[in-house]
Amino acid sequence: MIKHYSDHAANERTFLAWVRTAIAVMAFGFLIERFDLFLTAMADRPTPRVMFRGQGYATEAALALILFGVAMIVIATVRFFRIARAIDRDDVVPSSGALFDLVLATLLSLLGLCLFLFLLRAALPSL
Repeated sequence: MIKHYSDHAANERTFLAWVRTAIAVMAFGFLIERFDLFLTAMADRPTPRVMFRGQGYATEAALALILFGVAMIVIATVRFFRIARAIDRDDVVPSSGALFDLVLATLLSLLGLCLFLFLLRAALPSL
């Protein structure tokens, strides 16, 4: 039996949850770019079926989402290995607090803000 198995398993589950979230963020960035291309293609048809065309900001938003996803994976990986080493130590290791969790949550908050600004700009082009 692996020593501190339940602690290691919990650490791995947390890491995988952050990786899944990061992959979803990156996939959403890709989806935003593809949808903007779709809107542009539909608006350029002789009889357009959509009333507005892509705003041209999708590439920047998609790249930002992909970079946020990569940053989340890097931070989650550092956190995973740091906690795994702390679990294996026999002495008491002081907790780093919630620093990594706060950084990851901040990245997700920035992601939400970027998406809000992107959609606001697309909905109200006069801003």
